Amino acid sequence: MNRAQLYHNLTTVELNDKFNSLKQELFNLRFQHSTGQVKDTDQLRIVRKDIARVLTVIKEREASVSKNPGKVKAKAEKPAKAEKPAKKDGGGKK
Repeated sequence: MNRAQLYHNLTTVELNDKFNSLKQELFNLRFQHSTGQVKDTDQLRIVRKDIARVLTVIKEREASVSKNPGKVKAKAEKPAKAEKPAKKDGGGKK
């Protein structure tokens, strides 16, 4: 199971807890990195990407709840584009 699937299986409360712990871990890693104590700098990238994954799942859930409070629709329709107003004549150089 990859990390994204792992986060999709968590509840919203667990996701918020995971987000807070990852933010704390990132803070600690940045602090250690600035003092030269971090040997594995790749860990910073991994934690940042995990934070992005958690936020993505949270935002997906918020979007699905706000769009479809009762049930999920198959496909949302796009609103029609507004037409641009016609250009006015008479203001150009001659």
